[in-house]
This record gives sequence, C-alpha cells and structure tokens, in this order.
Amino acid sequence: MRLWFAAHNIPPMVLNHVRRGSGSPLLLIHGLGAGWRSWTPILDGLAAEREVIAVDLPGFGQTPSLTGDVSIASLTDSVAEFIHEQGLGKVSTAGQSMGGRIVLELARRGIGGDTVALDPGGFWTDRELALFGATLRPSIKLVGALRAVLPAMLGNPVTRTSLLAQFSARPWALSAQTVLPDLRGLAEAPATGPAMDALTKGPKQAGAPAGTLPGRATIGWGRRDLVTLPRQAPRAVAAFPDAVLHWFERCGHFPQWDAPDDAVRLILDNTA
Repeated sequence: MRLWFAAHNIPPMVLNHVRRGSGSPLLLIHGLGAGWRSWTPILDGLAAEREVIAVDLPGFGQTPSLTGDVSIASLTDSVAEFIHEQGLGKVSTAGQSMGGRIVLELARRGIGGDTVALDPGGFWTDRELALFGATLRPSIKLVGALRAVLPAMLGNPVTRTSLLAQFSARPWALSAQTVLPDLRGLAEAPATGPAMDALTKGPKQAGAPAGTLPGRATIGWGRRDLVTLPRQAPRAVAAFPDAVLHWFERCGHFPQWDAPDDAVRLILDNTA
C-alpha cells in the first residue's frame, strides 16, 4: 500500500507525531495552524482514556512539505500511508477543520474505524467558498505581518478579541497560550498557502452512501462558526447519511478552544 507516493515514485513520508496515554489508539488530524500542537487544549483529556497519536501533516509542524501536488487527496494519502506504516489498521480518527475533512475522506475510502469530524471543510456553496477564501486569506496575511508582536497582542483581551473574532465565539475568554501556537502556525507553516489553494481551488468533499463507512461517524459543528458556516452542517450529514450531527453551543471554529470539555467527551464517547 504505497498510494500517492508510489504513483509518483517518491519514498513514503514519515509524519512527525507524538503519542500520549494508553488504551485503544486514537489518531488526531489537525487543520491549518500549529500541526499536532493544535490539539494541546484537549490532548491530556483524551490521553487520560486512550493512546493518542497526533500527527503533523506535510508542511506543518516538523513534517517536511510534500514535493509534489498539495491537495486534500495527497494529504489524505499521507495519513493513510502513516496508518499503514504504523500498523494502526482500524484506528479511530478525529480531525478538525481541514483535518475534519481528511478524516471524512479516510472514512469514505474505507480506511480507519470510528470517525469524528469537527467543523470540517468542503461542504460550502460556490459563494460560501469565495467568502471563505476572501476572508481567511487576509486574516492569514495579517497574522503573518503581526508575528513579532503576537504574544503581546494575545495577552490583551481587547486585541485578542479583535484578532480571533473570526475563529472563536469567546476570544476574550481564551488564554494566549491556547491560541498562540495555531496563529504562529498559520503564519509560519510552509504548507499554509498550498493547503489554502487545495481547499479553495480543489474539488468539494465527496460523500459516502449509507452503509459504506468502516465505523461510526460523528460530525461536530460550532453554532457560531464563522469559517465553515453552520448552514453547511446539514449538507455534510446529507453527504454522509450514516453520520450523527452534534452541535457545540457558544462555539466557533475551534471546539478545542471554545468547548474543550465537550470536545473531549464527544470524541471519547463516539470512538472505540
């Protein structure tokens, strides 16, 4: 099983990853931002009951960038190869944002076991996709321009709120330590730009007919998500009719920020 790498005559990529805890394995896939550190707010809560394996996707964290095309398909291939190389078989998966889309794509391909996707991308209309790109790209540029002063700005609840209003329903209540890794990742990760292109210029997420997924599927969505809008959630469930939809109240695009306890419980209760 060499997937995309064999097709392009490229040696399989080893994804940088961390392992915490013990028990049945749970694979975490991040979105745009800090790599595996995006899960830091809930990592200990998950690791209290499971062996958690959190990866850096290619071009994020400490994993090298892909040398070929960056697409949702090639990023998913890299995770599928990791699952195979690590002998994880029917591992349960959880992902957020782009990572939520990747775990749904894995499930659609029949890879892994139970799946939890938090605020996944790929279920937008053309108009919503244009809005996504038109609003998120300037936000990423702004974070890059402010990189040197981010710690100070995030330490002030007023400037923290102005910076994070697009991502969090309660940015004033977050700590700088919680959000700084993801903002730095947006500014510094080599794959941020190519991954944005993959999301905005590539195909939308394909669905899976009822009865074809390898395990349970749960889709969690923030009621106040301004990145992947809440009205996209019913489309995701229509594309994955076996999935159960869970709403995070008073929550934006990052449940691990705004609703960490709820996110831990949702993931643990819906994966084996």
